[in-house]
Amino acid sequence: MRCPVFPIPGPAGRTLAAVVSLLVCALLWTLPADAAEADRPMRIVSLSPLLTENVFLLGAGERLVGNTSYCTKPEAAKAVAKVGSVMELSIERIIGLRPDLVLAINLSPPQQVAQLERLGLRVHTFHQPESFAEMCAQFLELGALLGREERAREIVDEAARRTEAVRIATADLPRRRVFLQVGANPLFSSVQDSFTHEYMVLGGGENIAGDRRSGAMTTEQVLALDPEVIIIAVMGSEDGVGGGEKGKWERYRTMRAVRDGRVHVLDPDRVCSPSPLTFAASLEAIARLIHPGLSIPAPAP
Repeated sequence: MRCPVFPIPGPAGRTLAAVVSLLVCALLWTLPADAAEADRPMRIVSLSPLLTENVFLLGAGERLVGNTSYCTKPEAAKAVAKVGSVMELSIERIIGLRPDLVLAINLSPPQQVAQLERLGLRVHTFHQPESFAEMCAQFLELGALLGREERAREIVDEAARRTEAVRIATADLPRRRVFLQVGANPLFSSVQDSFTHEYMVLGGGENIAGDRRSGAMTTEQVLALDPEVIIIAVMGSEDGVGGGEKGKWERYRTMRAVRDGRVHVLDPDRVCSPSPLTFAASLEAIARLIHPGLSIPAPAP
């Protein structure tokens, strides 16, 4: 299994705080004039672990009446009634919960989502974000849906300032060659047109797969590129998959990352399915793995 890889529009070196600000303005301009006055949903079903986390982050967790079996964060999400898995839903359970809003993603089962809409349920579908900036825009959109716009703006502003602080801290540092592994079977890397690529660009690294359109790679290709740092963020790491991949790489003792003891495993949920704040936290962690001892200044107010 592998984390999804998404494209990033525009030059990588732009100031993210400015980009986020522009997207925020665009989003607020396109929202209906009465969005803030619309009836706030009070019975929400979430079909995505990330959306569930974000609902809690926005302070609306008590309005969740249903989510999937994969929705385990935060701890309170485990106690919410389950409506199936991410890829297989129980229409009957969802209807029985009488939701006034169903939150879906484009990976939700399309036929079942369409069935919910035909039954008259209000369904709002979010697409996978193409960049950190779009991630922030979607978070603001969710905040508007829930009537939690101010909290959403506070979170996005903090995430943008933390991300910009990392970019500034690494701007003049040497670029270390990094292999960010996001899939184990098959072997898969982060590529240039993805928000995961931003971790390396902003964190003071050089993505060894940055000129590739496809993330599929062979072990031999990675060895030939000889990365200085390997970061593993593959699904199943909580069950030992990440540690197993680390052990495989450490057999290649001539590779620089192995010689220098710089093969690391990170939580794939945080790296590959982040909210704006967890993107910022993952970026800070990755920047420090690329540049040990890195001092990141406090974000500008």
